[in-house]
Amino acid sequence: MKVGLDVGGTKTDAVAVDAAGAIAGRIRMATGWGPDAVAQTVVDAVRALGAEAGVDLSAVRSVGVGIPGQIEPGTGRVVHAVNLGVDELDLATMVAPQLRLVAPQLIAPVQVENDVKAAALGAHALHTRNGSPAPGSMAYLNLGTGIAAGIVSDGVLWRGARGTAGEVGHISVDPNGPLCRCGQRGCIEAFAGGGAIAERWAKRSALPVRDVFDAADDGDPSALQLRAGLARGVAAAVRVLVLTADVDIVVLGGGVTALGDRLMTDVAAELSASAEASPFMRSLHLTERVELLPPGSPAAALGAALVGADGDATHDAEEALVHG
Repeated sequence: MKVGLDVGGTKTDAVAVDAAGAIAGRIRMATGWGPDAVAQTVVDAVRALGAEAGVDLSAVRSVGVGIPGQIEPGTGRVVHAVNLGVDELDLATMVAPQLRLVAPQLIAPVQVENDVKAAALGAHALHTRNGSPAPGSMAYLNLGTGIAAGIVSDGVLWRGARGTAGEVGHISVDPNGPLCRCGQRGCIEAFAGGGAIAERWAKRSALPVRDVFDAADDGDPSALQLRAGLARGVAAAVRVLVLTADVDIVVLGGGVTALGDRLMTDVAAELSASAEASPFMRSLHLTERVELLPPGSPAAALGAALVGADGDATHDAEEALVHG
C-alpha cells in the first residue's frame, strides 16, 4: 500500500493506493499554517486514512507528499512555500519518526515533490484508467493562483537540469502587457493566473475569475479584456509546451478549470485564431491536444503516492546492494 498527500494552501487531500493501483481510501482535511502545523497535517492525514477511511496502515510501505514551493533536489526540504507560511522546512525528516509510529511497515524515506509535478504524474496515471492508451508524453498545465506545468515522458517525470522544467508561467508573451509579480511584463501568469486576474479585477469576491466571466457575458469592458487575456495566456502556454517538448497532450487542471466548457471554448477559439494565419500551427492540431482534468480528480495526491513508491523501489534496490 502506498500513500500520497497533496498539501494545499487551505486543504490537504490524501489517498491510499493498493497494489493494483486502485484508490483504497481518500480523506480531505484543513492544512495547518506554518512549518510545524504543515508537518503535523501530513501526520494527521495519514492517521485519518486509517481512522476515517478504513485503510490498513500496517500495510503502508511508502509515503509521498506533493507540496507548493521549491524542493531542493535529492532532499525532502521545501523552500519558499509562501502560501503555507513556510520559508524553509525539512519536511521528510520532520514527519518520518511520527509516520513510522502510525505506519510501522514504512521503511523507505518519505518522498517530497512539488505539487504541480506530482499532479502531472497523477494526471498521466488517471489518463489510462478510462481505457485510453497511455500517452507517450503529457504536460499537465496547472491554472491556479499562478501558472506552472509538469511534463511526463514515457511515464517518467521530467524535472530538467535544475528542477524548473515546465515553469512556463514566467515566459513573457507581451513586453507591453500587464506587470507580473516576478517583475517582468506580459508573463503568461500575468494574463492567466487566478491571482493576477483577481488583483486586476479589484472587486471583492470569493470566486473572482468566475465573476469576470459572468461580467464579460453581460458586456462589461474590463471583464471582456480580462477574459480575453486569460484565454490568450492559456493558449500561449499550450503552444509553448507543444513547441518545446512536443507533448502528445496538454491536460489543464487547477482551480481556474472549474469554469469547464466556458474556459475550454475560449482557449480553443484562441488556438484556432492563431492557427488560421499559419499552416505550420494548423499542422499541430493544438485544439485536439488539449483536455480538461475531470473535476474532483485526486491527481496531485495520486502522483505523490507514485513518487513515494519510487522512493520505496529505490530503497529496496539499495538494501539489496548492501545486504546482497
